[in-house]
Amino acid sequence: MNIRTNIPTNSRKLRGFEKHVKVENVSRRSILKGLGIAGSFVLAAPVMTRQAFAYETGAGKMPHGVVVDPRVFVAIAPDGVVTILAHRSEMGTGVRTSLPLIVAEEMEADWSRVHVQQAHGDEVKFGNQDTDGSRSTRHYLIPMRQIGASARSMLEAAAAKKWGVPVAEVKAQNHEVVHSSSGRKIGFGDLAADAAKESVPSIEGLKLKDPKNFRYLGKGEVSIVDLHDITTGKAQYGADVRLPGLKYAVIARPPVTGGKLKSFDDSAAMKVPGVEKVMEVKGWPWPSKFQPLGGVAVIARNTGAAIKGRDALKIVWDDGANAKYDSATYRASLEEAARKPGLVVRKEGYVDAALKSADKVIVGEYYLPHLAHVSMEPPVAVADVKGDKAQIWAPVQSPGGTREDVAKTLGIPEDNVTVNVTLLGGGFGRKSKCDFALEAALLSKELGAPVKVQWTREDDVHHDFLHTVSVERIEAGLDKSGKVIAWRHRSVAPTIASTFAAGANHEAPFELGMGLIDNPFEIANLQCENPEAAAFTRIGWFRSVSNIPRAFAVQSMVGEIAHATGRDQKEMLLELIGSPRIVNLSSVKDPWNYGEPYDSYPIDTARLRKVVELVAEKGEWGRTVPKGHGLGIAVHRSFVSYIATIVAVAVDDKGKLTVPRVDTAIDCGTYVNPERIASQIEGAAIMGLSLARYGEISFKDGKVQQSNFDDFPVIRIDESPVITNVYIVPPGADTPPSGVGEPGVPPFAPALSNAIFAATGKRIRALPIGKQLET
Repeated sequence: MNIRTNIPTNSRKLRGFEKHVKVENVSRRSILKGLGIAGSFVLAAPVMTRQAFAYETGAGKMPHGVVVDPRVFVAIAPDGVVTILAHRSEMGTGVRTSLPLIVAEEMEADWSRVHVQQAHGDEVKFGNQDTDGSRSTRHYLIPMRQIGASARSMLEAAAAKKWGVPVAEVKAQNHEVVHSSSGRKIGFGDLAADAAKESVPSIEGLKLKDPKNFRYLGKGEVSIVDLHDITTGKAQYGADVRLPGLKYAVIARPPVTGGKLKSFDDSAAMKVPGVEKVMEVKGWPWPSKFQPLGGVAVIARNTGAAIKGRDALKIVWDDGANAKYDSATYRASLEEAARKPGLVVRKEGYVDAALKSADKVIVGEYYLPHLAHVSMEPPVAVADVKGDKAQIWAPVQSPGGTREDVAKTLGIPEDNVTVNVTLLGGGFGRKSKCDFALEAALLSKELGAPVKVQWTREDDVHHDFLHTVSVERIEAGLDKSGKVIAWRHRSVAPTIASTFAAGANHEAPFELGMGLIDNPFEIANLQCENPEAAAFTRIGWFRSVSNIPRAFAVQSMVGEIAHATGRDQKEMLLELIGSPRIVNLSSVKDPWNYGEPYDSYPIDTARLRKVVELVAEKGEWGRTVPKGHGLGIAVHRSFVSYIATIVAVAVDDKGKLTVPRVDTAIDCGTYVNPERIASQIEGAAIMGLSLARYGEISFKDGKVQQSNFDDFPVIRIDESPVITNVYIVPPGADTPPSGVGEPGVPPFAPALSNAIFAATGKRIRALPIGKQLET
């Protein structure tokens, strides 16, 4: 069957004309079937490890890398329609558009004649598929350009042979190959069969386009391929999947992490109309990576009946070792640890001596609670397990990792597991963990039928892999002139490593590298410490991860020092950043750099200063504001991008907070789609404000105290920033791409808190703000 069969050819909006793209799942096996179709051309071009650019990335060091037979597919049908495979998950970042767009650009394909298809989870074939760490574009810009250039080269070679002319005389141009001297033209579809016979060119022979000739990249004129279906309600999210004979399940899970089921009475549940069965779900001892917590599943003919049945269950739990976890008590223990020496993870100069000799020492202690992801679509998965084969449909950020974990959990070969990736209704790191898909797989195997496991919002809040709670203590020593001569930063937080192994009480190198050991300030005596902190719940990745508490602490402290010395916030910040230079981290034992080589992605204070100066200029820093209004500024480097933010606030006499304007400057290096950059920074402002105002998950007796948006609210439209301006720093010729999805969040809260201080004189050192401003 032709792989074009189920793809419509009518309409998706592309700034001036319509073209509709249906995004479907496709595997390598199904693409290869196209080789047997007369007139079809399928390109399977290997992604090379040796990169033909002036920089290297850490892509090859990711799990499964980009060289374990990772093939990005390009297919050309006889009618000229080009299909490009997307192997990353779409959750609002636009990656399902951006990566195929890179291929189309290099290939000289007309985007209006391109279809995008979603890859299944298969890291043996496609390489790493983890859509996290803001790394998709920075890791795949080069490989995708190489794939497009390979396809273009093969088409040109086929045309040259057809005409009997030297290949140097032909050139691909806008979905055709043109013979320069005669003006002859031939379309991609007419060349497909011949091009398929050409050898894939070596990387040494590839000639990439000059960026000045780009039609799409960097222009911001291409809408995301999912836009039509999302806005018309046709897009398929995880909850939309339906299969014949589908059973619906919800699960009652242990309310305390590490708890176990003692007994249950299902007599009332079985009386609920639509309920068909109640059964125990296997759980794993904590910590156990992403394995299910276990509990009691209610199986029904629909989700509503399953929820009512679960409500009727009578369950007795053994709460286990974490039953005494209490947020107030734990915060006090973190604060106590932060006031004592901890493991030294970076040491420059002699901090103790410098603090003792300082004319003034300013101490700031900053607290951030656990945070829940609360993506708009709660976790959900459909599984159909038959014998030793399993099919999964789920909104997962790591389809390859999900495939691997499903195979291990069920004890079946990985080749027998197919993971179909739906559109994600938000992810933020929660859907990197596939526990919900594993639950569905286990239930389907037990029932011998396809099963959908649907999490409610309460399930999502109660059983999340939470962002870590943190206390950050900074001591800054100043000389008589007000210059900072000493800086000690202690960071105390339970680590994500605790989700994988017991006894992990120090933060992992990747966490330490997020705003602690990578401090860019030019201070002679600087020391970073990491006291121990035990975990009592599941800790996981969260959008921006440890950068959130670190940026809040460091940039709030800058504001405090500026006030104490009578300095302007921006000028104080630039003084601390210091001279334009590459920060030397030779004193750090394990200087994590987001997995990227430091030669390609150093900490460049010239770029950090640039975004501060740009946002100050564009955001009209220093402008006169009315009483009760204030401006705050913050800057942070994360995911190897540089971002500075100015937040303007207004606080009325009763403490009501509004945010009339946000300005953000971002230097993310070479970029693909500026429209998506602006969208993600706008989203980061909304999320940053929401977390700063309301974000708090607290525990008592080992149980999460919040349940839904009534007690873990997100900001609504009337509370959102009125205006959000985004300024993108133009990249240099050889500036590598860096992250966009996450870096916008960390500087927001400190810029907000600095603005609140400017407006009210009240210093915010603990989040969320909550009622702290009320009079």
